[in-house]
Amino acid sequence: MSDNIKTLNRRLKVIAIVPAAGLGKRFGPGTNKPFLQLGGRPLIVWSLETLESIPGIVEIIPALKPDDMEEGRKVFEEYGLKKIKRIAVGGKERQDSIYSGLKLIQDTDCIVLIHDGVRPLIERGLIENAIGGLADCDGVVLGVPVKDTIKEVRDMVISKTLKRDSIWAIQTPQIFPYRVISKAYDKAMRDGHYSTDDSALVERNGGKVKIVMGSYGNIKITSPEDLVIAEALLKHSASK
Repeated sequence: MSDNIKTLNRRLKVIAIVPAAGLGKRFGPGTNKPFLQLGGRPLIVWSLETLESIPGIVEIIPALKPDDMEEGRKVFEEYGLKKIKRIAVGGKERQDSIYSGLKLIQDTDCIVLIHDGVRPLIERGLIENAIGGLADCDGVVLGVPVKDTIKEVRDMVISKTLKRDSIWAIQTPQIFPYRVISKAYDKAMRDGHYSTDDSALVERNGGKVKIVMGSYGNIKITSPEDLVIAEALLKHSASK
């Protein structure tokens, strides 16, 4: 653990919000994506267990669909996730779910860590590096340089080829002081402005956000194909 994260942990507590209220439309009707099986465990449990293992994280607040609350409580108890003390009611959009989680936080001096519940393969070291990088900015995000050529397209016609060396794919966790992310969310909700990225709301509010190198293995499960890739990555990791 870095000296930065040790210093931050002595001063501030970290509370994690884990949105997992998506509909999982690409998996078919009636699918509860957070509870799909990956390597013999529910998908959401992988990231929750990693967050649970970090001493500086004092509480984890998952956000679930109302219909998933009962199943969530059973799963969290089964896997001994003791840092889950409250579950936020998920909303229609990811932003609604996170805002619901923010409203449950009473310690306004804490650090808020937001991690997608469908990114199961996040590594503890990456989370600690991201928390440690928060010392001199308004937020920290994980990301990786893009590998593909990226083009801007309008009406299915290429209008511009972007310079790949300056473009990164952004991941979670994303980490912010509570006062910064709360203010950014309050403004966005008042304005009716929605984004799928938390740091974009902080940037919109004039905040300085840093990027820390993530991992190409920190994939987001959005389709059945992603689940196959995650299973392969798990097997590869186990074989090392």
